[in-house]
Amino acid sequence: MRIMAIDYGDARTGVAVSDPTGLLAGYTTVIQSRRAENVAENIVHLVKELGVKELVMGFPRNMDGTEGPRADLYRDFAKMLEEKAEMPVRLWDERRTTIEAHAILHESGKRMKAHKKNVDAVAASLILEGYLTYCRNHPEA
Repeated sequence: MRIMAIDYGDARTGVAVSDPTGLLAGYTTVIQSRRAENVAENIVHLVKELGVKELVMGFPRNMDGTEGPRADLYRDFAKMLEEKAEMPVRLWDERRTTIEAHAILHESGKRMKAHKKNVDAVAASLILEGYLTYCRNHPEA
């Protein structure tokens, strides 16, 4: 079962999709748009094209676990995406994913200017990997 993780952002949204077994992160892309409707439509297109059966979206939390200042914006986008994709969107704690994504890109030798193009896809992959690990460790969830 293919699972899609989404790192929603103001100008760029990272997307990562698992392999057909739902065990490994595979396909990644970045959707360049400031309009939530366009982002949602692009995601729905990918869902249909790749046969995605589950959606997981990064959700902003503060380091103490409370909701971040953008929580309502993310909830609204998730609701719109659920309606367009006709499937539920699971909100997933995304604390530190962007920081870790920058670190991964830096360690790989990418220059800081190049990070902007790739960081959202890497962050989506980290969200997906975290979710897949959780599912393996909690099969009843």
